[in-house]
Amino acid sequence: MKIGLVIESLDPARGGAEQWTSQFAQWLLAAGHEVHVVAAHVASHLERWGLVVHPIEPGRSRTAFAVAAELQLDKLSLDVIHDMGSGWHCDVFQPHGGSRRAAFEQNLLLAPAWTRPIKRRTAAWLPRYRDFQQLVNRQYRADDRLFVALSRMVANDFVRYHHLRPDQVRLVYNGVDLARYSPDHRPAYRQAVRKRLSVRDDELLLVVVAHNFRLKGVPTLLAAAGRLAAEGAPVRLAVVGGKRLPQQRAAGGITSFVGPVDDAGPYYAAADVYVQPTYYDPCSLVLLEALASGLPVVTSRFNGAGELLTPGVEGWLVDDPGDAAELAGRLRPLLDPAVRSAMGVAARKLALAHSFERNCREMLAVYQEIAERRRRAASFQQPATSRLAPS
Repeated sequence: MKIGLVIESLDPARGGAEQWTSQFAQWLLAAGHEVHVVAAHVASHLERWGLVVHPIEPGRSRTAFAVAAELQLDKLSLDVIHDMGSGWHCDVFQPHGGSRRAAFEQNLLLAPAWTRPIKRRTAAWLPRYRDFQQLVNRQYRADDRLFVALSRMVANDFVRYHHLRPDQVRLVYNGVDLARYSPDHRPAYRQAVRKRLSVRDDELLLVVVAHNFRLKGVPTLLAAAGRLAAEGAPVRLAVVGGKRLPQQRAAGGITSFVGPVDDAGPYYAAADVYVQPTYYDPCSLVLLEALASGLPVVTSRFNGAGELLTPGVEGWLVDDPGDAAELAGRLRPLLDPAVRSAMGVAARKLALAHSFERNCREMLAVYQEIAERRRRAASFQQPATSRLAPS
């Protein structure tokens, strides 16, 4: 198939969507497909894979990018166009950030309650919001495109906020590279990383990988870790991503801010528990990486990847990302090494059912559904005489 991928930047160092799309493009090439990329930026090392790159000028706004992408795509003869959430001219729309409207509502939870109605009213007057509204109206228009949701939470958001019919939505969870993220890497990294962080063998090391600290619930995690430390629990916390900062005294000096890293794998190997009390995450790739690494996980019910968990088996869910007491309560049982060990085994088993290979094949099935629709439509549009069997 000739496949077009639309994304503002194809650079795995930029974030989860970019990382997933670059891996998916490589998988498609290996499977023998012709892959075209329409983007404002493509990492130079990716172009050597054999991608057909169609660069467009970075737009001054989201709609400007979408217009430029459409003009470029109209010049190409593609079997399927797959947009990652940047444009509107596509057969498959898969917003890796989930529903922007749902994300806006969840972001409001970070503000004081009395300000939220004001923020909702004033947002409509902001130029950025009007640009966003114009983009969303065209992305979710009623036509024959298919919408891919990364979780049931996102699928429900599509119906609730964008008035899609359920039959327009396909559910495809993210997948994880089971070789890159594995408990087998612990011997190579665990002791070295813990030594670098000054974490003793008898201390429980919590880890979170995040760039937007507030959205991912890092302040709540700091407070929860501080509660446990105040109770005498041997707890340490490593925050990977974002800015590198000195140790957080509010959490009793137990927190190391590692800063951005090229590979979080060594930190999963060093950790005992992965914690992400996020306010909104369509289907967290880092949570799947932690599961694949054999870590028990604690996340919020606003993380689509949390739908895969059986609470008490691979980890726990919290209802309120801002409730440090609730989070600390979910972490206390994990102070027991036997509990962690059993949950870690279950975590790896769960990850095995959600491999990146499976993820890619499910996406390819969506493409094939589009192709079959077109084949049937073309057959139906042929003159009636040409469809009659000879007498």
